[in-house]
Parts: sequence; C-alpha cells; structure tokens
Amino acid sequence: MTDHAALYAERLTTPEAAAALIPSGARIAMALGVGQPPALLKALADRAEAGRVGDIDLYYLLSTAIAGETVLRYELTDRIRPHSLFHGAIERRLEARGAQDGRRAVWFVPTGFQQAPSVLTRSVGVDTLLATVSPMDADGNFSFGTNTDYALAVSRTARRVILEVNPNMPRVFGDCTVHVSRVAAVVENAVPLLEAARAPQQPQDRVIGGIIADLIEDGSTLQMGIGGLPDAVCAALHDHRDLGVHTEMLTPGLVELMRAGVVTNARKTLHPGKSVFTFSMGDRSTYDFLHETPVMEARPVDYVNDPAVIARNARMVSVNATLQVDLFGACCSEYLNGRQYTAAGGQLDFVRGASASEGGKSIIACHSTAARGSASRIVARLDGPATTPRNDVHYVVTEHGAVDLRGLTDDRRARALIGLAAPEFREGLEREARAMGLI
Repeated sequence: MTDHAALYAERLTTPEAAAALIPSGARIAMALGVGQPPALLKALADRAEAGRVGDIDLYYLLSTAIAGETVLRYELTDRIRPHSLFHGAIERRLEARGAQDGRRAVWFVPTGFQQAPSVLTRSVGVDTLLATVSPMDADGNFSFGTNTDYALAVSRTARRVILEVNPNMPRVFGDCTVHVSRVAAVVENAVPLLEAARAPQQPQDRVIGGIIADLIEDGSTLQMGIGGLPDAVCAALHDHRDLGVHTEMLTPGLVELMRAGVVTNARKTLHPGKSVFTFSMGDRSTYDFLHETPVMEARPVDYVNDPAVIARNARMVSVNATLQVDLFGACCSEYLNGRQYTAAGGQLDFVRGASASEGGKSIIACHSTAARGSASRIVARLDGPATTPRNDVHYVVTEHGAVDLRGLTDDRRARALIGLAAPEFREGLEREARAMGLI
C-alpha cells in the first residue's frame, strides 16, 4: 500500500462519523451547486435535528435541492444558520417562511464572486469545508471537478476538510485539487450528480441571441452567464470560428460549441488551447465532457474572475443578464419586488475585465418587459442596488436592439435606452426623463 493509499484508508469513514467531527460553533463552507455532498449534509442535518450539534454558521453560494432537503430545512435554521452569498429559490422560501413567523431564517452576505474566497477564508475564517470530489489519483490528489470556485481556497486554510468521494464527479485538469494529507475525513458515495434543467427559451431570447452574436467577432473569448438568454446566444454562434472560453460558469451551451468545433481556443492570448472555467452546472453529458479532457482547465474563482486576468484575453466578450436598467445606464441584476432575489455573482468582475480587454466588449441583456409585459425593465430609477454601475456598463441589448453607452452624454444615454424599451413604455419613460432633467 502506498503512503497515499494508507492515508486514504486512515481517513475513510462513515458520513455519521465524519459529521461528528464538526463541533457546535463551527463555521462551515459548503461547496457550491453540484459540489454539495449529499451524504455529508444529511448526516450533519440529522445530528442537528437530534440536538447533538448546534450554533453552526453555514456559508455558501448557489444552494441546490441537495442542501434544501438537508441542512437548509427551515426547522433547522435555529441550529444551522444559513449565510447565503447568492440567493435562489430555497433562500427566498426561507425568507418568506421566516417573515411569517417574525424571525430571520437566512442571512445574506453581499459579495462579488471573485471576493468569495477572501471573504470565507479571511473575513469569516471558516474552519470546515464540506465538498464532493472525484476519486483520489495516484499522487494522492482529489479533483474538485465541477466546483473549484471557492472550495480550493478554503481547502488550503480550513482546520477540517471533509470530502465526499463520488466516482461520478469528473476529474478535471488545472489548479483544482486537494491532497489527501489536508483531509480530516473521507466518505464514499456513488450517486448521480445533480443535473440542472435548462431554462426554457422565450422568443425574445432568440432575437436577443442573434443581436449579440452579431456583436461577437471570430477569435473572441467568451464568458456566458446562466439562463435561457445566454443559451440562446450560444445557439446563434454556430457559424463563428475559433472562439475561446474564459468563464466563471461552464454551461452545456458552451460545451456544445466546443463539440461543434466553434470553440477551439486557438486565438486566445491567455491559456491558448484551453477552455478555462471555475464551476459547471449542466447535464450528464457536460460532466462526461469535463472528465480528463486536456483542453479543459478548472481554476479558482479569485483567478478566473479577476478583472486583470480576464483582461489578458484579447477580444474578451462577457454576456450577462439583468433585471433592470435605469436611464443613467446602471443595472440591477439581483433585487426584485423589494427583496434580494439572487446576488451580484461575477457580473461586475467580467464587465470590468472585458471592458479592459484589447478589443473586448461587455454586454448586458434583458427582455424589454417583465411580468407578462406589464412592467418595463428599462426604468427611470432602479428598484434595488446597482449591481453594475453606470460608469461600467458598455453594451445594453434587448429584443429592440443594442446600444453602446460608452462616450454618450447622459441625455443621449437616456434617449438610447428609451429606444430599447417596449414601445408602449417609451412615452412614459420620456416624461420621467424630462422630469429628472435628463432630456
């Protein structure tokens, strides 16, 4: 038996015994998305339910049903306090339930995605990491597979690194591994990885996708956000050539472009020949594509989302969605109906990185209306925080066209953005713009 195998055997245990290593008062980082470990989270939730552990602060981005059915159950939030850096449906339900009962059930931590490793390791000082990894290789390393993001940084500082080994987790190349010598406990759990259903595409998505595709030149390097709209952009890019990928999230749409030979990374100026990402959510074929594929590299989010690193990609194009754009050009992409809806994520990271890239373009897109056409997404003033400030916004796209805001005076900006609104809202927006002294 090799030294690595001996260490593995010493640390191999049951989920219940691994969860028992976590004391009351622990500050835990739970892996993002697909990396959330079902057996470990169930064991921890069972201990909390039985009253054997409590006073735990749980930090994470992008929870899934794996967490929602275990550690993020409402009845456990007095013992396991959720600290979300990116809200989703689970957090919105917890907030609503807590409001009914007159108490807080989830805490939101405003954080850009690039900052997450620093926030967790330095500001918060998490002491425990729970994550799913691929099986150990011959050198004693586990790959974080779909989820390098902040897990890598936490694995290097946390007092307790507890891993769930799943043979279905792809082994990915890049800077994305943790050595068995850093690990306090290992459990094995061969279950299918969580698969994310694709968001349905609306007719507006296909129109917007075509407009954005026309803005993207051959040889550009791409970052795509999440949802039906970025998927529509990918679908419209199949006649392009020699595209590259440097993205926080690797989506099935991007993988399809790689399989089709549209993405070659041949003209990238940073990591040529490689598609770089920090996390992935998709279907089984996406995860199969990642497994031991030499052209794929996973790297931590404080590298992938660093605007200075992003800008080293010539012709960098970032494509992200938003919820509102005001007449000054600022975008709110995280707040809806008076409450936190998602989070800033990496939008501003890539807006700034793409803008600083030689020949780069930052594109923010949205449907012109919401609520089945009853509300305009082009508004006089934002309803929430500015996720991307007006000084950073470059291109804005709706199904009514695209505008480049760079160099435009405030009155020309307002008029250009009104032109992107649905026709039935333009007259009202003009009145508001005049009342504000913008035009």
